[in-house]
Amino acid sequence: MKKAKTVYVCSECDYQSAKWMGRCPGCGSWNTFVEETYESESPAEKSSASRRQAMLARSAGEAEPQPLSSEALPDYLRRSTGIGEFDRVLGGGLVEGSVVLLSGEPGIGKSTLLLQICASLAADRKVLYVSGEESAAQISLRAKRLGIHGGGIYLLTETNVEKILSHAKKLGPDIIIVDSIQTMYHSESGTVPGSITQIRECAGVFINKAKSDGTSVILVGHVNKEGSIAGPKVLEHMVDTVLYFEGESRQNCRVIRAMKNRFGSTNELGVFEMTDAGLREVESPSELLLADRPEGVSGNCAVCVIEGTRPLVGELQALATPTVFPSPRRMSTGIDYNRVSLVLAVLEKRLGLRFSSSDVYINVIGGIKIDETASDAGMALAMISTIRDIPVPDDLICIGEIGLSGEVRAVSRIEQRIREGERLGFSKIAVPSRNLSKSKPQTKQETELIPIKTVFDLLKLLKSPKQ
Repeated sequence: MKKAKTVYVCSECDYQSAKWMGRCPGCGSWNTFVEETYESESPAEKSSASRRQAMLARSAGEAEPQPLSSEALPDYLRRSTGIGEFDRVLGGGLVEGSVVLLSGEPGIGKSTLLLQICASLAADRKVLYVSGEESAAQISLRAKRLGIHGGGIYLLTETNVEKILSHAKKLGPDIIIVDSIQTMYHSESGTVPGSITQIRECAGVFINKAKSDGTSVILVGHVNKEGSIAGPKVLEHMVDTVLYFEGESRQNCRVIRAMKNRFGSTNELGVFEMTDAGLREVESPSELLLADRPEGVSGNCAVCVIEGTRPLVGELQALATPTVFPSPRRMSTGIDYNRVSLVLAVLEKRLGLRFSSSDVYINVIGGIKIDETASDAGMALAMISTIRDIPVPDDLICIGEIGLSGEVRAVSRIEQRIREGERLGFSKIAVPSRNLSKSKPQTKQETELIPIKTVFDLLKLLKSPKQ
């Protein structure tokens, strides 16, 4: 009879230990050990497994070295998924033989997006949708709600990877979608489904299927309470593309970011809007983010950031209220907390504004996240506006990076940012003076470019509450 064996495995580097340790000796990470229980193999089973692996290695054959310029090297074929925003994040479309890992919070809309992708791909290709979490009736109900008839979509509710590959061999699909990888299990692995070993082994099986047959595979991954993908960190290294589906479940805006892409850029951003009929592509995200912008309210400023090849104008709000506690509260949503603290320190040191006696809240409207430093000037202007209770002009957009000395530094692709601001109706655009000293960008006749050199120039933008 097989004996159960317990080991502790590091989720970052797969280091194994007989006992739990706070710090992993392999990678140095803290609190990453997860307990796993599996049935130990007998010597005969171990010998059989080693012989089986040797046979698989011999059947695969040995690779021969080829010159990089050889015409015999295969070219990757990229095909559109029919959803422009998803193609943008992928780098132009889904590459044959690639493996994409899509992760996101529960209820964010991953299954809805995958069904819509299936409907587009099934027009000329065969799609196998494998579900390990929902029944066929549940998926059919969602498909009817989305208006998907499923001509070339084949549904399989199974969690055993051997059976899934057997069905895939008979069907011969062009795309396999697995929802989700945490529910899959391999019968030859003695651990429970969802464990680190099972996730790694099952992902490896689908990756081998994609690379050997040229089948595109999309894996859905869960996220843990820290917001990272559940399972071993090596899972992100194994796949070709890692996508994060972001957004607040109670808001309509959804964002897809590429954290890793071997076939494209990792700076692209796809924006969707959740509706009753599913996810709708947003071709102009700036208009969606500025749709309900208030007028004549202090602490509100528009900023322009670059996400990949696309300029994005968002609304940044700040609120400062007096506090009676010795340690004021700082809260930021959608923007880096450390960046907020840095800008607050600069304003308090250079301009003498007393933020140390106020609670400060920063929020980016729409549920998006801004990580570009070009939003520093707009954030600082919103903070000055709320502490003095003077509104920022509604037709003003502020662009620039702030240094520790209070200077406003130049940013890249200023022409593209200005054009986006003009398209949305902003007639006053505050830009770093160094951007204007190099070459003055071409603007409309009614557009006013306001140079800003230091944070003192931001005070001049707040002339009167009646503006």
